[in-house]
Amino acid sequence: MSSILPFLYYSFVAGITPGPANICSLSTAIRKGRKAALLQWRGLFLGYMTVSILSAFLAWLIGTAFQKYIRLFTFVGAAYILYLAFHVLTDKEDPSKECVTSSKKKKLQDGTFLFGFLLQLTNVKGIIFCLSALTGYILPYRSDLPSLLTVGFLLPFTGPICNLVWLFSGVRLSHFYTDHRKSINMIMALSLFLCAVSMLLE
Repeated sequence: MSSILPFLYYSFVAGITPGPANICSLSTAIRKGRKAALLQWRGLFLGYMTVSILSAFLAWLIGTAFQKYIRLFTFVGAAYILYLAFHVLTDKEDPSKECVTSSKKKKLQDGTFLFGFLLQLTNVKGIIFCLSALTGYILPYRSDLPSLLTVGFLLPFTGPICNLVWLFSGVRLSHFYTDHRKSINMIMALSLFLCAVSMLLE
């Protein structure tokens, strides 16, 4: 029970920080309207669900094969969170370019279900988040497949829900983030650092 609040807080911070899915939702909503953005979001959600369920199976295999070393994965998860904190703190690039770059790489039109689905399947931030959440917060306590699948099924209601904030807030959130990028990044980085510390102290 003591790990639930840090886990939820980590999920929120990791989900709300700018990333490919959040920026693409914002960009699509601004350029093509909310209808296209919501269609793309459905693809993002299904892609996230796919990644999350596959991560649950992988975490179960890890837990089964390396039962004695499960605590080690907590350190791996904490290390990733610290890396994410460092990345957020030192980020100086304009994230709005990510969606255009991603669209060109995939040669797909953004604002479609397929683009959202494929974007999420290749979203490294989302993949590592699912794995670190399961191995860092769940495996030390429960390693049975039903528990991991339950959490895997619930994880898409963190990142993609935060993604809707970017989609519906549109330009206001974009301007606010741009105007206060340094302060926001510092707060987010500190929050992630505290999440990592709480994992290691459990």
